Amino acid sequence: EMEAGAGTALYPAHRCKTIYLVRHAQGIHNVEGEKDFAAYKSHALLDAQLTPLGWSQVDTLREHVTKSGLAKKIELVIVSPLLRTMQTAVGVFGGGNYTDGASASPLMVEGAGNSGRQPISSLNCPPFLAVEACREHLGVHPCDKRSSITKYRTLFPAIDFSLIENDEDVLWEPDVRETNESVALRGMKFFDWLWTREEKEIAIVSHSGFLYHTLNMYGKECHPTIAEELGKHFANCELRSMVLVDRSNLGSDASKYNFAGKIPTGLDMPSDVADEKEAEEASKN
Repeated sequence: EMEAGAGTALYPAHRCKTIYLVRHAQGIHNVEGEKDFAAYKSHALLDAQLTPLGWSQVDTLREHVTKSGLAKKIELVIVSPLLRTMQTAVGVFGGGNYTDGASASPLMVEGAGNSGRQPISSLNCPPFLAVEACREHLGVHPCDKRSSITKYRTLFPAIDFSLIENDEDVLWEPDVRETNESVALRGMKFFDWLWTREEKEIAIVSHSGFLYHTLNMYGKECHPTIAEELGKHFANCELRSMVLVDRSNLGSDASKYNFAGKIPTGLDMPSDVADEKEAEEASKN
């Protein structure tokens, strides 16, 4: 016989989203920081771009999401507005090589960020939305300081930057590093914000620290095995799929698939209700 256990939970499908979390591919700051951690404070690494190896990692992940069918499922790509994350996002989830004269603007222009890559098309792929809330730790490390939105719009014409209020990076401070706790709380607010979106399958291209501290905060409510799984650091260009559950009625969408039943209407007395009614009558006598 099957035994009931407390290890399973049920949620209405319309209160769930599937999110695909991706850490950016190898950046020049990852290489220099591995050699000497002090390099993270170097202004030569400002808004660090991907390395040639990083672009190879992008190509490998793109092949995976294409072959697995994931590329066709994703309805929206949310990306941290830093060079390395945007390069990763458009390389993995973008529409392939761009052709001059195409009807839509490219996701990335040729050679953006010293990439040496061909332009990437915005056709036959989901929309891309830049969101500051999923950035890496803010402050101190120049590699985590973004460039101006004006510059980014020339490099990534088809990415939507409309949610970013300031052209220059006003969040990054040269002498104050954001705490781990602040990053985690920012991450949880970001995941709550996702319930303002109607899309159910969303890719999010972000950073090691942001993902690590946010997922560890969620892991505090989980079984230790699940917490351990959530709490592992992401490798460069690693993708993990998660189910995001609305436990507090944050979303307002009704299910597209639920059906009310009893159409046409008719008599309907379930057997279990009949049992309850019979018990009620018996208790009165």
